[in-house]
Amino acid sequence: MRLLVLGGTHHVGRAVVETALARGDQVTTLTRGVSGAPTAGAQSRYADRTDLRQLRSALGDDTWDAVIDTWSLAPRVVRDSAALLADRADYYGYVSSRSVYRWPIPPRADENAPVVDGDPVSEDAADYAAAKRGGELAALERFAGRSVLARAGLILGPYELVGRMPWWLRRIERAGDPQHRDVLAPGPPDRALQYIDCRDLAAWLLHAADEGIAGAFNAVSQPGHATMRSLLDAAIAATGSDARLIWVEPEVIEAAGIEPWTELPVWAPPYGEAASLHDGEVSAAYAAGLTCRPVEQTVMDTWRWLQAEGDPPVSQRGPRHGLDPGKERRVLASLR
Repeated sequence: MRLLVLGGTHHVGRAVVETALARGDQVTTLTRGVSGAPTAGAQSRYADRTDLRQLRSALGDDTWDAVIDTWSLAPRVVRDSAALLADRADYYGYVSSRSVYRWPIPPRADENAPVVDGDPVSEDAADYAAAKRGGELAALERFAGRSVLARAGLILGPYELVGRMPWWLRRIERAGDPQHRDVLAPGPPDRALQYIDCRDLAAWLLHAADEGIAGAFNAVSQPGHATMRSLLDAAIAATGSDARLIWVEPEVIEAAGIEPWTELPVWAPPYGEAASLHDGEVSAAYAAGLTCRPVEQTVMDTWRWLQAEGDPPVSQRGPRHGLDPGKERRVLASLR
């Protein structure tokens, strides 16, 4: 397949490029050239996608069998790209998000759950949910019936710049110091998690392009594919740490003013509005060929990536993830 990846140097984009090259596809990437090194074997092109003239020049007159687009900012940029490629590509895969569903997301929400309003011509990226929904509508304008909207949930795995799993791995690594051995583990231990490894998402996007799968899909694992215990046990095994997990009830975490999802990455309490973050209905994606690797493999490979390439830079977009050590110590001390 002749594949164009709009993005392609970190997280899902990088995983798509590497997966496509490994299976023998001819891959072209289009990036600004500032977020990471190009992958060997791909043809690299450079442009600022927000500048239509640069985008048009970089794309030239070439054609592709499929396009994968990872854009998360102003929907207008997706619209411009889709318009330029409408007659030059057969298929458009857009990496969207379950954030497009109206909050609070209903329990076991499938693809028919209500979505937020989005504007495909918007220049605004401040509201992530609205921007992703606008991107969906922009893709559908030109590729209706020949596009997939991959509504990913929590995305983990190597190349993760958000810093969720990297924070947990570094925190558990620090437990090699006896002063930091006790690790606040958000309970209950059997709290079911729902996420997707970026490489599994990449493989499914390429499968969708091969088969011409169209429509919106919750592209994420089954609820309970892992638990907080299996995730953190995998992190201990990967790092070789002798961390001691101190399981803390959600009510204690809430009373301490600790924010789920950000201060304790990945975790959300099993009750309340945020419970649905790990509770999406995914039977449609699984019926369309989605498969997910074991949590132990995802965590180990993320650790190996951190060891090889170092920590991701602190994101300038969105909240910083991870719990302040002082706050963690205070909560653990109160339990003693």
